[in-house]
Amino acid sequence: MANHHIDRINDDIRRVLAEKLRQVKDPRILQPGAMLTVTHTDTTNDLRHCKVYVSVLGTFDEKDMMKGLRSVSGYLRRELGHSLDLRYTPELTFLLDDSIAHGAYINRLINDLDIQHDDNDPE
Repeated sequence: MANHHIDRINDDIRRVLAEKLRQVKDPRILQPGAMLTVTHTDTTNDLRHCKVYVSVLGTFDEKDMMKGLRSVSGYLRRELGHSLDLRYTPELTFLLDDSIAHGAYINRLINDLDIQHDDNDPE
């Protein structure tokens, strides 16, 4: 059985973090040519911890960006506490989600296929 309360909290956390990350001035996070997106959040039932999955498109230094996210996690947690009325404001752990980049890669592979279509084939 799904916990709808936690699902709603995860959606709220994702929305607030996506908004606040745009306001962060750390150059490790706002790298030129890279677009950062919060794809998913996974909060524990006791609201003590939250895994934040981020996806980045474009050219970026992964190690540097993750250091930047760790360094602003306290600020983001404080802003999260001000924005949401939760019993506890969870500790944030950032993880890289490469599913969007992987999907774009697969799409590029499919588009690059040289498929010959038969004019007599109804499909």
